[in-house]
Amino acid sequence: MISFLDFEKPIAELEARIAELRTTAESGQLDLAAEIDKLEKKSAALLKGTYGKLSPWQKTQVARHPQRPHFLDYVRLMFTDFIPLAGDRRFGEDEAILGGPARLNGRKVMLIGHEKGNDTASRLKHNFGMGKPEGYRKAIRLMEMAGKFGLPVVTLVDTAGAFPGVEAEERGQSEAIARATEACLSLPVPMVAAIVGEGGSGGAVAIASAERVLMLEHAVYSVISPEGASSILWRTPEKAADAAEAMKVTAQDLLALRVIDRIVPEPLGGAHRDAGAAAAALSSAIGEELDGLTGLSADELTERREERFLRIGRL
Repeated sequence: MISFLDFEKPIAELEARIAELRTTAESGQLDLAAEIDKLEKKSAALLKGTYGKLSPWQKTQVARHPQRPHFLDYVRLMFTDFIPLAGDRRFGEDEAILGGPARLNGRKVMLIGHEKGNDTASRLKHNFGMGKPEGYRKAIRLMEMAGKFGLPVVTLVDTAGAFPGVEAEERGQSEAIARATEACLSLPVPMVAAIVGEGGSGGAVAIASAERVLMLEHAVYSVISPEGASSILWRTPEKAADAAEAMKVTAQDLLALRVIDRIVPEPLGGAHRDAGAAAAALSSAIGEELDGLTGLSADELTERREERFLRIGRL
């Protein structure tokens, strides 16, 4: 059963009414097919209208939806022969950032991404997708391996940000993020990054500094969360919606600002309503981007990455 967000209450009410009518019809008491069909059409139209004009804050809520597909869902739906590799060879394993060699439509790639988890136990295990230094150092290790063996790098970004705990700072969080960003920019192989949920601050940039950056239609990408920005600017998190509007966090805004290169459409109502369709669209888009980068030399790839990031903010 789909969990409805606050702004989806009218849709939820219609869906509840449809469910009631179906139960009554299945009991054989009444023929309600015409009424059910009418309400289904009304619900579909309302869903289309609602998702056609989402505010930045509503898109943020969709990007955080508890049923939205995460890294392991995309592994299951898009990739084959995935071999997870663990550890940074310095401290230990970080379950928030996962990665290893895989195949995308038969193409060998190095896959890296954030995993948030989908229930209480898995969210705690994966630290809600907030990577620690060892996670970013593992990502560096995998990128270096990809460069050595000529594997294109694909990253799936979905994090509120890097873990801000004391132990992470003690182990060099900022240095690990900087080194991971450097590793992205110096890769001798093609790299495509996709923001599939939240792209939060340096924790996202560390594995998203690619020559091609994609975003799912209802994903968000920002330097700080709307709540964090609201707390700084207005001394309260209550103005998060205003902050989201001002920060230009949506895929549509970021494409216009040339921070990202392509928007990948989601199924009507968000990726959580049809993970298979979302994965199919993302798989196709990443494949097309990799095709476009095939044959470029290491120098050409690094030059493209450098130019791409230097042009952000230019008028």
